[in-house]
Amino acid sequence: MEDFFSWSRFFSNIPRLAAKLPLTFEIVAVAFVFGTILALLLAVLQLRKIPVVEQIVRVFISFERGTPMLVQLLVVYYALPLLLESLFDVDTRRWARIQFVFITFVLNQGAFLCETFRAAILAVPKIQSEAAFSCGLTSRQTFFRIVLPQSLRIAVPGVGMDLLGLFQETSLVFMIGVIDILGLAQAIGSNTGHSIEAYLITALFFIIINLFLRKILNVLEGKLNVF
Repeated sequence: MEDFFSWSRFFSNIPRLAAKLPLTFEIVAVAFVFGTILALLLAVLQLRKIPVVEQIVRVFISFERGTPMLVQLLVVYYALPLLLESLFDVDTRRWARIQFVFITFVLNQGAFLCETFRAAILAVPKIQSEAAFSCGLTSRQTFFRIVLPQSLRIAVPGVGMDLLGLFQETSLVFMIGVIDILGLAQAIGSNTGHSIEAYLITALFFIIINLFLRKILNVLEGKLNVF
């Protein structure tokens, strides 16, 4: 049993793996903030039904929602540098690998949250926009003062579930050499020959984060009286 699992190895690995949690939180924060901004922009573009632009947005969303995150990460890491160099003469050889992670996750979040926000915006009764117009508000004022605040409240459950999934997907970044908590756990197993403790700690960290976020989201939904 000692060879299979050791409490001493378990507790000694906790600080090492916990030191990688800030990287996970950084990836999630960047992806969520900038992905939300991109998603709102894409949702508005879809709702405006601008010719050509709407079709481009649909193709982008279909690709992001229809392919695994790992495929998207590898495409951005290997294909984006070639594309930028050939079209804009941009040299990405000095870019840190984490930058490709940020790009991948922001694009992915933008596509997934776009559909959530689009549905939430459509859920706001049109009569409220008509009432705002009758009061003299412009289209821009109506959207930002009337429609957007209500749609964000409606979108909270969907955004929350997406955020929970985002934390889990960060475990893929080690595939392009970014050593996150899962990458370190794998390295510990390879170097010591004992993987179970490191993977168990990693799983516990993700479970704790998941439960904590669910609690916060439940409280937030209750305060906003979404349901």
